[in-house]
Amino acid sequence: MQKPFQVLTLMCAMATGLMVSASVTAAPVYKVGATATGIPFTFLDIKSGNIQGMMVDAVEAVGKAGGFDTEIQQTTFAALIPSLTSSKIDLISAAMLKTPEREKVVKYSDPIFSYGEGLIVKADDAKPYKSMDDLAGEVVGAQVGTVFLDALNKHGGFKEVRSYDSIPDMMRDLSLGRIKAAFGDRPIIAYQLAQGKNQDVKLSDTYVPVVMGDVCLVMRQGDSEKLAQVNRGIAAIKADGSLQRIIEKWKLN
Repeated sequence: MQKPFQVLTLMCAMATGLMVSASVTAAPVYKVGATATGIPFTFLDIKSGNIQGMMVDAVEAVGKAGGFDTEIQQTTFAALIPSLTSSKIDLISAAMLKTPEREKVVKYSDPIFSYGEGLIVKADDAKPYKSMDDLAGEVVGAQVGTVFLDALNKHGGFKEVRSYDSIPDMMRDLSLGRIKAAFGDRPIIAYQLAQGKNQDVKLSDTYVPVVMGDVCLVMRQGDSEKLAQVNRGIAAIKADGSLQRIIEKWKLN
């Protein structure tokens, strides 16, 4: 028969063992920055008050397959990289195209989705736009912090290039005639227009995108362990078809 002291010692040892085991097996929780205006990639669902979208589903699936949990945090697009580099968040999961300039500051995972820019014009504009050259001398716009804004400024030849906080802001100014055209993430624009938002504008079906890129998960440079986890998760959801089902769910085929 064990003495009370021996029983107490055994119980303490078992409790310590359980705590050590839990600390070893507990999955890390990564704070994920996502925007509220990037439908269908990331957006704020008014009913639930939560950020939802294709890239939210994707990062959660990647986390489950890669061995980490996620905590989604609403962040404006322009603040995503500063929030990451200042360690306010651990990952970015948004419609942020991979570019050489951004790679100087952050690290990208393997690709999750690829697309290029779309050209938005007024619904009654019948001109067959094919390139940025067709808008020489005009006032155009793009979302602040995007590669499309950089591309417009680099291309030059416009009367003015205006920057906007969101695609809806661009659409509003376009419908009011304040700008001639706007450039933005084609899948996001197409999805929003398909929902019947802003009947005064449309996507040009003749414009050929030049800023093609990959959408990935983004982390700080030097986070080699996190990168391995993320890429392991991406490979898994590609292999089992989960990623394709998420893409189809959000009508991004």
